[in-house]
Amino acid sequence: MRWTLKPIPEAKKTEALQEALQVDEVVATLLLQRGIETYEAAKTFFRPSLDDLHDPFLMKDMDKAVTRIETAIAKGENILVYGDYDVDGTTSVALMSSYLKTQTNNVATYIPDRYDEGYGVSFQGIDFADDNDFSLIIALDCGVKAIDKVVYAKEKGIDFIICDHHRPGKQLPKAVAVLDPKRDDCEYPYKELCGCGVGFKLIQALASRQGKTVEDLVTYLDLVATAIGADIVPITGENRVLAYFGLQVINASPRPGIKAIIAEVKKETLTITDVVFIVAPRINAAGRMKHGNHAVTLLTETDFNTAVNYAVEIDAFNTDRRETDKRITEEALEQIETNNEQEGYTTVVYHESWHKGVIGIVASRLIETYYRPTLVFTKSGDKLAASARSVSGFDVYNALEACSEYIEQFGGHKYAAGLTLKEENYEAFKQAFENVVSQTIDKALLTPEIKIDLKVDLQQVNDKLWRIIKQFAPFGPQNMTPVFMTENLKDTGFGKCVGEDKSHLRITVTQPQAQSIVCIGFGLGDKEPLISNGKKFKAVYSIDENHWNGITSLQLKLRDIK
Repeated sequence: MRWTLKPIPEAKKTEALQEALQVDEVVATLLLQRGIETYEAAKTFFRPSLDDLHDPFLMKDMDKAVTRIETAIAKGENILVYGDYDVDGTTSVALMSSYLKTQTNNVATYIPDRYDEGYGVSFQGIDFADDNDFSLIIALDCGVKAIDKVVYAKEKGIDFIICDHHRPGKQLPKAVAVLDPKRDDCEYPYKELCGCGVGFKLIQALASRQGKTVEDLVTYLDLVATAIGADIVPITGENRVLAYFGLQVINASPRPGIKAIIAEVKKETLTITDVVFIVAPRINAAGRMKHGNHAVTLLTETDFNTAVNYAVEIDAFNTDRRETDKRITEEALEQIETNNEQEGYTTVVYHESWHKGVIGIVASRLIETYYRPTLVFTKSGDKLAASARSVSGFDVYNALEACSEYIEQFGGHKYAAGLTLKEENYEAFKQAFENVVSQTIDKALLTPEIKIDLKVDLQQVNDKLWRIIKQFAPFGPQNMTPVFMTENLKDTGFGKCVGEDKSHLRITVTQPQAQSIVCIGFGLGDKEPLISNGKKFKAVYSIDENHWNGITSLQLKLRDIK
């Protein structure tokens, strides 16, 4: 692991913030590293308010979208709410359809089949709309590149409103409205909304025309917070506000579908991390293993007992998904070793029988072993489909764009993308991708990095610091859990490997003039020799708390030891 210390802010700025907030140097430094430089900015950060949300009409085309939907409702038109099959897409569809159903009965939902139709707006979906007399499609978490699909719909007399957050291409679809903060000509103040966030801004705009405020829409924020966590968007600005209040809904009065998922896992208070690792995978599993419709059905169900039955079914999909991705990961690792492809700057693997629903997860798993930009391909109809995942700091979307001559279709983000290509282009693409990455990647990025906020002494780690750090939540990209480094540590002599396979490390550390603190290092069992026999060492960790026999105590969650 590469240990990288983040830059320390100027002393003058740190002192000024300490003075303004009456906090110590550690807290002031952590805030400055997150771009919080004033009392007002700190107040906004620590006390998120719905008043901090922007006027939805600042988004380009919002007025057109609202007018078109109002017309459709007034005329009794049939509206089809269309979304992608992942968490962001299915929560968006659940959000938009359940809101519109409070205004009109003429609303239906459509999630494309991952296998028959693939990602995004499909001709099949438009034919479904045409066959069933839908004259307006609202596409969420997809559509910003659906140029030909929107033309096709127009020829059938169907209008499109697009709510997306992916990077647009050179040309925008000729829809009634294209809501996407990443449009070059959109001056919306916050650019990092997820698809469900853009959908929320649309219902906020619709509700405002009826004299309602954002407070009237808080019940929808459990869906928005789930999408924010799952889609790994920055938890800054509006996303922080939406996630903060969404978590309150999840923990106090979630919709029956989310309540049923939480009941399955029996956890009391959920953090954004719990949403990412408990709620999101189960919602995702429907689209991966069966069909995204199951997720929308669960998330829009109003009866808790019925929702519990759906949640049990979705939990079974998730168990199936886990077994499938474990098997395919093992096969992919074997393929890399058999073909002697451990070297190089990329990992590109393919097998025609691999389950398309889990190749993205497998790509992420492969990065845990071979830390480099990774693509996992499978057969999809007469083409090959892949999921791409990247390492921290490298833009895989740009790398794919540089290989576009071999690609039929692609889309996504800096760290995750999807693509299709013709089978005969696979080898040429594989070589081109390796060439592009080898020429453009900073070689240091091929070693996993731990970003350290601050070097501290053990005596600075106390209950007061932990109470303040808890208020930094919800954590996520651009506001990660603070990570500290401490040098000259010693184990008190009770350090040992724990867990069934002894793969974890439990030690009690001390430093001169400091109280000892218990540490747990998951997966760090192999570091035990570094701490034995009174050797001095340094550690990177986050602060955590341990609950045992009704007693809560401070502990350190070790990330690495040297």
